[in-house]
Amino acid sequence: MKSTVRPACPGDLDDVLDLVHDLAAYERAPEAVQADRDHFRRALFPDDGAPAAFCHLACRSDDDGGEAVVGLAIWFLSFSTWTGTHGIWLEDLFVRPEHRGLGLGRDLLATLARICVDRGYHRLEWWVLDWNAPSIAFYAGLGAQPQDEWTRHRVDGASLAALAAMARTGT
Repeated sequence: MKSTVRPACPGDLDDVLDLVHDLAAYERAPEAVQADRDHFRRALFPDDGAPAAFCHLACRSDDDGGEAVVGLAIWFLSFSTWTGTHGIWLEDLFVRPEHRGLGLGRDLLATLARICVDRGYHRLEWWVLDWNAPSIAFYAGLGAQPQDEWTRHRVDGASLAALAAMARTGT
């Protein structure tokens, strides 16, 4: 079998959603997925304007030309005020367990690193759950360094709505 990494296309949306559900189950939060196929279509392939999120897929092809989508990297652009350049924020990386150990996760990350280098971006960054020792070891093996001097903050749900209500309009 041959392995490849390629950008997702609209025909891949069912595979993307399936992988997101598999990722949520792996991360012990299967009920957390609220997105559906249309959410991903609008985010990755908007009808008007440029996408704000991107997806690359890891695929395995057999000798007959059949292709199976077995992994994904969903990402978006970030920006560093220190470097004055964009970077890539990797939102999620996932390879189905039965296809791990074949270099597909490395290939997905290498593809994003290549995009960074080719475009002059200075950073490729992501979060990893503290309990996910296999992923932490995998990333360390690729030269990734943990960044633990910052505390992540989030506003969502009712708190997000309350904060939005405080916005001054017309400024």
